[in-house]
Parts: sequence; structure tokens; C-alpha cells
Amino acid sequence: MEQIIKTAVKDEEKIRQGVKLILEGIGEDPSREGLLETPCRIAKMCNELFAAVGCCCDPIEAKVFAVQGSGMVAERGISFYSICEHHMLPFFGHASIAYLPDGEVIGLSKLVRIVDFYSRKLQLQERLTDEIAQAVSRKVKNKGVHVALSAEHLCVSMRGIAKTSSTTVSMASTGAFASDKGLRDEAMALFQGTFCR
Repeated sequence: MEQIIKTAVKDEEKIRQGVKLILEGIGEDPSREGLLETPCRIAKMCNELFAAVGCCCDPIEAKVFAVQGSGMVAERGISFYSICEHHMLPFFGHASIAYLPDGEVIGLSKLVRIVDFYSRKLQLQERLTDEIAQAVSRKVKNKGVHVALSAEHLCVSMRGIAKTSSTTVSMASTGAFASDKGLRDEAMALFQGTFCR
């Protein structure tokens, strides 16, 4: 996926030094051939994974289009990858977004960009879900937004309890979706097929 923003992490040298310390701490030799470039690779990777760190607001310019009498709009199965702030391990899955337009709709690619942007920092899935819902609410006139995320967390799958079959589902609602269970149910029916992949 195309990067939304291209920013450098604050201090790549600190990242390289930190990676070397971790390698030494686990008993590895940072000077062996296979690991020589690892600190540099990880520093470069951090530019992608944490591109949203330090951004006080997202840079996504939302293109909106006037509509009359539009019903619910849903974009489902948006893949995302983020990093859990507790163990700094990835969590990944799919996001689905529904909203009720109020005289305008947003370009569909902008919904994907919103998910991508808020995923690019240390995150909690619950916070990520809410940030996506709030961002959509700000960028297009609407009567309500509903967001659902389904993700596998490697901090659960590959360490600790090590359960590979578990999936975490989180939801956030605004406006009419927050007050109308039937509307939420309708959105979730539209989202069906994007969970438990």
C-alpha cells in the first residue's frame, strides 16, 4: 500500500544502537554476517511502521461528493497492520467502516487511507477502532459512523498463552449507530465475511 506520509523517525542512530543492545542481550553476535545490516534495516522499517508518531492530526485530504438521499455506505475488509504498544509485536487483520451520509460521501480510498494512517504508530486495537471512527466523523458530513476491527495479536499467538486461533474484535459507533442497535446490526450484517479469515 502507498505510504500516506513519509517522515523520518526522530533518531535512527538510537534505533540502531538499541537493536545492537537487544541482539547482545539475547546472546547474539551483532557482528556476524547475517546480523550486520539488521540494525539499519530495522531503523528504516521504523520509518514505515511508525510514520504517524508525533503527528497531531492526520494529513489526509478528504475528497467529498454531494449526494441526495443516500443510504448506508460501507467499506469492508480493509487490511491493516499495526504494532501493539504493550509488547511491540504486530497485530493485523481487517477493518470495516459504515456511515450514514448527510448530503455528501467521501472518496472510498480515503477510508482505506484513514485506517492506514492510524495504524502506523504504537497502538491498542480499541484505541485504533475509536480513532478511525472519529476521523471518518470529522471528514465527511454524516449521521453516524460504525467501525469494526478483527485482528490477530502476535503477543497472544506467539508468546505467553500462545493461542493461534484467537481473534480480537472491537467496535466503535457515533451518532445514529451509537443509539440504534438495529442500525448497528444492519452494519454488522454488511460486514459479514470479513471476520475470522
